[in-house]
Order: sequence, then structure tokens, then C-alpha cells
Amino acid sequence: MYLSEARVGQNYTVKKIMLPFETQRRLEALGMTDRAPVTVLNRKGKGILIIKLRGTRFALGYNITKNIEVDADEAV
Repeated sequence: MYLSEARVGQNYTVKKIMLPFETQRRLEALGMTDRAPVTVLNRKGKGILIIKLRGTRFALGYNITKNIEVDADEAV
């Protein structure tokens, strides 16, 4: 599944990031690497997601979240 399809309040693990080189490196510098835990905090209009990544909140647009593959975590 892709991060753009994620449900609010659920925990996920990043599986694969398929973005242009510069964008992917920027996200990796912010801590979004393979197997990084991500929590979806809120969903705004036009596909914008507010996520929590390594203790920091980020807003990501649909063009980014549709290219990040995640796995849903089991019961936390």
C-alpha cells in the first residue's frame, strides 16, 4: 500500500521510496529511510498528510505520499 492510502491514527513502516533523487535524499536526511516507523496524524484536503516521523511532525503532499510504499504495523 502507499502512504497516500494510509488511515489516520494508524502506524506504518516505510517499505520503499520511489521519488526523484533530490527529493528522496531530502526525505532520508529528515529521517525517512527504509523501515522507518511513520504515524499518520491527520489528513487535510487535496491529499495532504500530516505524519509523525521519528518524533517530528511533517506535512507531505499527495505527489510525495503516492510514491512512498508502506506496510501497516500490527497491534501496537
